[in-house]
Amino acid sequence: MIERAGWGILGTGKIASIFAQGLAHASLSRLVAVGSRDATRAAVFAAEYGATNAHGSYEALISDPEVEFIHIATPHSTHVELAIEAARAGKHVLCEKPLAVDAAGASQMVAGAASHRTFLMEAFAFRCHPQTQRLIALVASGEIGELRSMNAAFGYDAGPAPTNYLLRRELAGGSILDVGCYTVAFARLLAGQAEGHRFRDPVRLEGAGFVDPLHGVDLDASAIAWFDGGFVAQLSSSIRTNLDSTVEITGVDGFVRVPAPWLPGKHGGPPRIVINRHGESTREIEVETTADLYAIEADAVVRNARQGRLEAAEMSWADSVGNMQTLDRWRAAVGVRYDGEPARIRVTA
Repeated sequence: MIERAGWGILGTGKIASIFAQGLAHASLSRLVAVGSRDATRAAVFAAEYGATNAHGSYEALISDPEVEFIHIATPHSTHVELAIEAARAGKHVLCEKPLAVDAAGASQMVAGAASHRTFLMEAFAFRCHPQTQRLIALVASGEIGELRSMNAAFGYDAGPAPTNYLLRRELAGGSILDVGCYTVAFARLLAGQAEGHRFRDPVRLEGAGFVDPLHGVDLDASAIAWFDGGFVAQLSSSIRTNLDSTVEITGVDGFVRVPAPWLPGKHGGPPRIVINRHGESTREIEVETTADLYAIEADAVVRNARQGRLEAAEMSWADSVGNMQTLDRWRAAVGVRYDGEPARIRVTA
């Protein structure tokens, strides 16, 4: 019988709760500890999700000997420091997206993991899910011919201040980092697959958005990214509007629609891919899996680390840093800059 790896979760917010629920269904993973700056919140979280240990500080969880893997579910602005501290303690890390506030921070996290020989992956769960793998296989097989373009949107109403932490500039809030990162990760994945690579970065990007004058973060944003070979991606993000959060990919022979690209299997029935080839009837492919989205992700982390890998093909270090570089460009185009970042010139190429 395979021993299930001990996980600790840093943070007690929404994504921490969702991940904890997923761990209950994992085959290689189990929750053993939670860490918060509020000891009471940690105790309540531990009782609700069955963690043995509740820590009233992040440092205590990182040093917990029962914790082998750490899920960082704290605000964006804390990721770099916590990931490096965890690597220094010899812990493997799954860090919520975005990996950092900017590409410079992401590179620091990668350097820390490499230096201490610990696993690190950015938590884009959809990258580990069978639905995404099936989609990539369809595209690679030429199902809709040579790829031309894609539309990707992810947006929801995150609520008003003060409960909505995404409106806090000091925590690196805003729609681009919170959900625009998904659309960029998907576009770069598809662009890469079109040329036989794991991912590609855009050669040109133009962006626009609405920056809240009170909070200094982007509430809505759009971008157009051009890739070598003529592939174009139109991207949309929002933290104040419920967008049609789907992906549509167009090729010379038809198009493919993914109704639930970001959280497959979580809402609206089983994961599925809708195919429309020119001159043919629409058909749907249901991706058969009963596994929880976050259980799949956690077990992928454990499997990679147990096999001696420091990074995963599903979301490699170079992929994450490249994603952050693209997000940096998008934010620069919109005019969003956080404290401590160097001023950037708005560029489109």
